[in-house]
Amino acid sequence: MANRDGCSRPGADLGEGREIARRDFLQGTLLAAATTLGGPLLKAYALDSPVATRQDAPGYYPPLLTGMRGSHAGSFEDAHALRDGRALPAPEDLRETYDLIVVGGGISGLAAAHFFRARTGAASRILVLDNHDDFGGHAKRNEFQLGGRMHLLNGGTLEIDSPRPYAPAPAGLIKELGIDVEALSRKVEQPKFYEQQGLTTGIFFDRETFGADKLIVGVGTMPYGKLLAEAPLSERARADIVRIQEGSIDFMAGSSSAQKKDRLSRISYRDFLRDVVKAGPATIAFYQCHTHGEWGVGIDAVSALDCWGFGMPGFKGMRLEKGSIARMGYTPAGYEDTGGSPTLHFPDGNATIARLLVRSLIPDAIPGRTVEDLITSRADYSRLDRSGSPVRIRLNSTAVRVRNMGDPGVAHQVEVSYMQAGKLYTVRGANCVLACWNVMIPYLCPELPSEQKAALHSLVKTPLVYTSVALRNWEAFAKLRIYRVRALNGYHTSIHLNEKVDIGEYRSASAPQEPILVHLQRTPCKPGLPEHEQNKAGRAELLATPFATFERNIREQLARTLAGGGFDPARDIEAITVNRWPHGYAPEYNPLFDPDGPPERRPNVIGRARFGRISIANSDAGGAAYTDSAILQADRAVNELLGSKAG
Repeated sequence: MANRDGCSRPGADLGEGREIARRDFLQGTLLAAATTLGGPLLKAYALDSPVATRQDAPGYYPPLLTGMRGSHAGSFEDAHALRDGRALPAPEDLRETYDLIVVGGGISGLAAAHFFRARTGAASRILVLDNHDDFGGHAKRNEFQLGGRMHLLNGGTLEIDSPRPYAPAPAGLIKELGIDVEALSRKVEQPKFYEQQGLTTGIFFDRETFGADKLIVGVGTMPYGKLLAEAPLSERARADIVRIQEGSIDFMAGSSSAQKKDRLSRISYRDFLRDVVKAGPATIAFYQCHTHGEWGVGIDAVSALDCWGFGMPGFKGMRLEKGSIARMGYTPAGYEDTGGSPTLHFPDGNATIARLLVRSLIPDAIPGRTVEDLITSRADYSRLDRSGSPVRIRLNSTAVRVRNMGDPGVAHQVEVSYMQAGKLYTVRGANCVLACWNVMIPYLCPELPSEQKAALHSLVKTPLVYTSVALRNWEAFAKLRIYRVRALNGYHTSIHLNEKVDIGEYRSASAPQEPILVHLQRTPCKPGLPEHEQNKAGRAELLATPFATFERNIREQLARTLAGGGFDPARDIEAITVNRWPHGYAPEYNPLFDPDGPPERRPNVIGRARFGRISIANSDAGGAAYTDSAILQADRAVNELLGSKAG
């Protein structure tokens, strides 16, 4: 945190370069014995080894890998080469033919395979291709063995949650997979566990921004005036924050609700606080990262109306009514307006949904029958891509060319070419769903109409990082009486002890003396630029940042934040997994930067138009960064191909 890319303490003091107790490799592939590790875990295998691309190799089990994950080495280079115009090698025709080929093995792609099979019969032949070494896409499972027990954390998608009620198709799929969201949430989640241990939320003020390192403890347990009494803030900044958090002032008195909402849709939350609330610079700095978790950018690039929709402070006295505004029927994307959906967090986030879909498609790949037994079941990756199986999931395979064979208006087949271990392979299918990042599709299908390609090119995803840190215990958190920290301008802007969820045979940490996982989130945005320009700059930063830089900043940030609790990163950190997502959240409509116009003219709608036997899914196509959107778009894409109505 000293310079955001360096450290003021020697690396040895932080524990960098500590030897890993056991590293079991077989030509770049993990041995099955890795599951018994009780200390520091394994780093990612070397994807330059041909064996590493073979998902049927002995011991292949990506969830256990640590180091740089998410968009890991080997998952994006072929796509970037295609983008940059590099010539493809001569293809090898595998002479494989399918009823459906799905490009993208995330939740949208797996849901598309599920919907297609449900509507065409269990004998349908389906191939799912994914560029990563694991299925699930952003629904990434981080699995650790600590103290002789399994520990899980989401490396991507956090939970079943949406600012809208689930539509029939995603709600129906969740139910079909055996997930009773409300019943399970009551049964397995313990949302007040840490509070019952006397722990609260803290706020860390860093010296680079606020002049001194200071951890303030007790958010939600006392008035803000008392909470901030020892914060490195001026009296004016404290008064501003109290006014925003606890006041009931109508900052736009004299205007109707509709007029207020229209104005709030045209200004950022930063501008609302600065120009309407009249808050000073230190107060703006206090709130700058408040929107990172939901939007992946700071308050300078999110509309004040959307922030009201998510229940952020400052609007208590403004009497804003629910409903859309006249401006192109725009409804703020928030719970204040719709009430949202029921929520449920699994220990590995929505990787559980991906695993349930895989179990449904290939039953012998993951043993068991219930949601509860799935959590601790180990997937057998060697069963995902077997000759003769109706459904096959092929990992480490980057699609580089998708084309209708003949005139799109009358074509009956699609040819898909993909790269794997430096070689180009070709397969064919009667139908194809592109459930990949939509911004990549113009490179895969250069024959698309120019307007559609332009729309797809504009769908820039938001970069982000979900980091999982394994600790030998959480005594420092307990001593400081915190379980969560808002790091106002930290390298990671949030730090959170793993959620307390007990399900089936899985048990979370219960005592401070036990090992635990900690979740950290980083959003590499560039304040002051338009949203998509921030996204592009952040993506470039992520791809250029080596794991060593992440590790040093993680170790120093935890050391500084937890210093008062006796935390020692060299002693207390067991493993680090950095889930890097240069293409993270799906792009959503932003009234500050996106042009006005009817919803049907939004880029995601223009971009998802069916092209011959090719249909387009993924949450990008829905313009919403939520799992229900990914599932809904899969339903629509399959129904387009089969000529039935989406639901």
